[in-house]
Amino acid sequence: MRIDSSSTAAAILSLVGGPANVTSVACCMTRLRLGLADASRADEEALRALPGVLGLVVADGSCQVVLGPGAVTRVTADFEKLTASASPARAPASPSGAPGSIDGSGASSPAAGTASLADVLGARGAASRQARRAGASGASGLKNALRRLAGVFVPLIPALVGCGILAGVNGLLLNAGWLPGLTPALTAVASGFMALIAVFVGLNTAKEFGGTPILGGAVAAIVVHPGVAKVTAFGVHLAPGQGGVLGALAAALLATYVEKRCRGRFPDALDVLLTPALTVLVAGLGTLYGLMYAAGAVSSAIGTAANWLLATTGAFAGLVLGGLFLPLVMLGLHQALIPVHATLIEQQGYTVLLPVLAMAGAGQVGAALAVYVRLRHDASLRTTIRSALPAGLLGVGEPLIYGVSLPLGRPFLTACAGGAAGGAFVGFFAMLGDRVGATAIGPSGWALFPLLAGNRGPGETAAIYAGGLLTGYAVGFAATYAFGGVAAAAAAATPVRDPHRS
Repeated sequence: MRIDSSSTAAAILSLVGGPANVTSVACCMTRLRLGLADASRADEEALRALPGVLGLVVADGSCQVVLGPGAVTRVTADFEKLTASASPARAPASPSGAPGSIDGSGASSPAAGTASLADVLGARGAASRQARRAGASGASGLKNALRRLAGVFVPLIPALVGCGILAGVNGLLLNAGWLPGLTPALTAVASGFMALIAVFVGLNTAKEFGGTPILGGAVAAIVVHPGVAKVTAFGVHLAPGQGGVLGALAAALLATYVEKRCRGRFPDALDVLLTPALTVLVAGLGTLYGLMYAAGAVSSAIGTAANWLLATTGAFAGLVLGGLFLPLVMLGLHQALIPVHATLIEQQGYTVLLPVLAMAGAGQVGAALAVYVRLRHDASLRTTIRSALPAGLLGVGEPLIYGVSLPLGRPFLTACAGGAAGGAFVGFFAMLGDRVGATAIGPSGWALFPLLAGNRGPGETAAIYAGGLLTGYAVGFAATYAFGGVAAAAAAATPVRDPHRS
């Protein structure tokens, strides 16, 4: 069902503390990402109960509202309009008579009487999130670094997806020999962004770390300039694009540092001239005579390691990667893989890691289906699963993670087992020389099919990926049905007192 983006944006704005509490607005494929001055003012239960909200993550001064593909773009646009035009005001208090739903479907949980298993799971999920936030102080530095890293690369995902799909379509046309007059144009359209991705990384890096975006982009542009081929560093000629997105990221970080050191050291009349010039000069020379060479070595090592890992230990590597990805998503550590994916896409045209990691979502779907089958008499939980499954099939796993498997405990582990099995399936074929990759990051599940690529034909590539999904579904279902402890969890749903009633 298509949600009303304007009313949803207005509701979210009021429930996160109003315009005065919002410090930044961004979106990725599925999430509206908000920076909050005071995260405690966000009404988490009411946010989860909003129609169209599939999940919610509030931590480290940020609020991530999971809305799903398409809807998030419309809601973000309306949200930005509201924050730009509305005067700061305190958000109204949330309704006090209805606890929020854990399924994100807009249906309220039962208000009183006996608590269903869904109510118990919702409470456990909230407790899990609270415990992780309370214990995250020691890792706040890492969390902040990952958040900023995501702030650099997440805005690039729509262009990566769009150009990736066009590149796939163009490849099909070339292989079939169709429309020979159109394919050169499609090649240019699909490749233009990737040719200049370093510039966009530089712009976003400077913006995220407090520098002037255009100066970060100017220094990062050096990485892809053809003239660098005439520069010798460490005894070898540099190559345009050497270091890729990692070189651009490092160059923009250096530019931001130099700019901050220069600001305020000159009279106002000279600052506008000297600071930009010194920033570009110092950071540019540092990029040419150090960063490009070092980043190039790291980028090459990443590509070599990824290919070697899957070609040599594919089944085992797939089992480990697919099995551990759900915990990484739960902890937010998966963001550290974004520049790795971007590097592989820039080098090879696709990332071989994403299809393996996407198997974690398949295991999660299989586990949820097993819970649905075992708990035939719990209407509330089955409603939760029905509302979250479509998003899970399309790779949006947060509703199932926080609403079903993680609060139950053991089904989260059996979901990881399903992801491990699916990853091992894809990795096994990589050992046989059949690499499956994705031309963009962001989508997973069924949504990844249009972005698949590899060293074989599109049919074989899609078949291997589909086989991995089916394996993940099957093993996740079987492991949860047999070992998920679902029957014991159903018995744990005991009557509780409604805190909203006197």
